[in-house]
Amino acid sequence: MSIPWDSIRSLLLFFGPMLIPRAIVYYRSVRSAASRPGGGARVQPVPGRIRLALALLLGVVGVCLAKALLPGLAPENIFRRTQSRLQIPVDVLFNRLAALRPGGALTRRDEALRAKFVNLESRLLYLQFGPAVLADCPFCNADEPRSYLYYALPELLAAHLANFFAVALATSAAWTGVHGARWRLPAALAAGFLACADAYLLGSYNHQANARALRLNDVAHFFWAARAGRLVALAGLDALLAGLVFLSASQRAFVRPPTPAERVDAAGRALLAVKSKMSAVGIVKNTALRDDELRARAHAYWAHEVRLMGEAMEERDVVEGINDALAKRIDMQTILRDAEAYAQTVLQPLQEQQGGTADGA
Repeated sequence: MSIPWDSIRSLLLFFGPMLIPRAIVYYRSVRSAASRPGGGARVQPVPGRIRLALALLLGVVGVCLAKALLPGLAPENIFRRTQSRLQIPVDVLFNRLAALRPGGALTRRDEALRAKFVNLESRLLYLQFGPAVLADCPFCNADEPRSYLYYALPELLAAHLANFFAVALATSAAWTGVHGARWRLPAALAAGFLACADAYLLGSYNHQANARALRLNDVAHFFWAARAGRLVALAGLDALLAGLVFLSASQRAFVRPPTPAERVDAAGRALLAVKSKMSAVGIVKNTALRDDELRARAHAYWAHEVRLMGEAMEERDVVEGINDALAKRIDMQTILRDAEAYAQTVLQPLQEQQGGTADGA
C-alpha cells in the first residue's frame, strides 16, 4: 500500500500552518526556561570532541544523501539507459547498450549480464537484486531465486554495519561522554531495526510482479528504489542522532540533573581544591614568617597599609560619610550581634576540644 504524493502534500498543507508555529513556540519556551536562573541548565558551547563526532555523523549523512540522490553514483540500470522494455530480445538490448559505450564495445559486466539474461526470470531478478549480484554471483541461477538473496545479503548488510560503526563511534563514552552514551542503545536498536527491515523487504519482495509490465514506465525498479530508500533512512537516522547529541551536549534539551552521588563527588572535589589552596597559603605564610627578609617586607607592607588607611579615615569627607552611615543607614547593634554569633560559632568547637583535652589529662 502506497500513499499518493498528492495526499501527503494535502496533509502537509492542512496541518503545517497549525503544527509548525506550535513547535516553534514550544522550542522557544523550552530554551527560555533553560536559560533563566533556576529554571534549568544554561546553554553551553558544544565541546570540541563532540563537535568531531557531529562532523563524523554529518559527513556520513552527506555521503548517503549524495549516493542516494545523484544519478551518476547509482549502479547503471540498462533498461532505463537504453529505454527498453523487459521483453526486448537480448541481442537488441545489448546492441543498444554497446552503441552507448565508448568505442561501441561492451564491458566485462555487460558480457556477464548478457550470459545471464537467458529468460524473463533472470531479468526480473536483475530488477530485484541489481546488476552486480546478477553478474558476479558464481553459484546463482534463475531456477533458485533464493541463491541471489544469499549472495546479496552480505553486501546489503555491509552498508548497515558501516553506518553502525559510525554510530557506535559517535556515541562512545570515551569520545562524547554521557551526552553521546545516553543515545547509544536507542541508536543501536534503530540501526538494527533498519538492517532487519531492509533484509526482510529484499527477501519478501515479489519479483514476479514485473512480469506483467509491458512498458518501461510500468516496471518497478525495486533494487534502485530500495537502495535510495536505504541510504535516505541511514542519513535520517544519523541526522537525528546528531541533532539529539547536539541538543544534549549544548543543554538545549534532554538535560539530566546530577545524581546525589555525582553531587557528593563534585562537592568533595571542590572541598579538596579549597583545602589544597589553603594549604598552599599556609605554606607561603609560614615561609614568609620564617624568612627575615620576607618578614621585614610583610611588616613594611602592613605598616604602609595602616598609614594609608589612617590618612584616608582622617579626611573630612570620609568622617562625614561614616557618621552619616552610622546615624541613618547602619544598625550597629545588629552588626555587633551578628559578629558575636559568628565568633561563638567559630570558637565554640575549639573551646570544647580544649576542654575535652584537659579532662582527659
